Amino acid sequence: MPKKSPSNYKVQNIVATTSLEKPIPLTKLARTQPNTEYNPETFPGLVLRIKQPKSAVLVFSSGNLVCTGTKSVVQVKQVIQEVIKQLKKINVKITAKPKITVQNIVASGTINLKLNLNFLALEMENTEYEPEQFPGLVYKLAEPTATFLLFSNGKLVCTGTKDKAQLEDSMKQLLKNVKVALKNYKR
Repeated sequence: MPKKSPSNYKVQNIVATTSLEKPIPLTKLARTQPNTEYNPETFPGLVLRIKQPKSAVLVFSSGNLVCTGTKSVVQVKQVIQEVIKQLKKINVKITAKPKITVQNIVASGTINLKLNLNFLALEMENTEYEPEQFPGLVYKLAEPTATFLLFSNGKLVCTGTKDKAQLEDSMKQLLKNVKVALKNYKR
C-alpha cells in the first residue's frame, strides 16, 4: 500500500526550461504556425500554444524554451517533442536531446484543518498576513524552500519546489509547523 501523503495536493502547473541548442527563426515560425503569438516590439519571445497537453511555450531565437501549463515532467517532455515537430515543418532540425530543468512546481491542496490565520501569523516565523488586502497568509518555508498561501478553511497553494520529493517534504514540514503552532494556541 502506498504511503499516504500528509496533505492532499494536486500539481497545477510546472514551469520548465530547456535549450534546443539551435537558433530559431521566430518570424518564420509565427508566419507558418497558427498557434503562435509574436510581437517582437513588446517581447523578444514567441508564444507557442500546444493543445495536447494544454500548455504554452515561450520560444526564443536563441533556441531556449520556457514551458508552462503542464502538470507533470512527462507532459513537459511531450510538449518539447511537439515543439520540435512544429520546428521540423519550417526546416529547423533539432538533433540535440533537450535537457529539461524544472524551475517551479505550483500545487494546490488542503491540510484538512481549520486555521486561525491571525494566530499563525503571530506564532510562526516568515509569515505575511494582511486580511484587508488578501484573505490568505503567506508562509515562507526555509528548508526545504517553498512558499505557501494558507487559507482559514485549510486550503493551500504551494510554489517554489523543483521536484515531487521537495514538494512532499515541504508539505510534511508545513503540517508539522502548523501543528506545533496550534498546540501553543490550545494551551
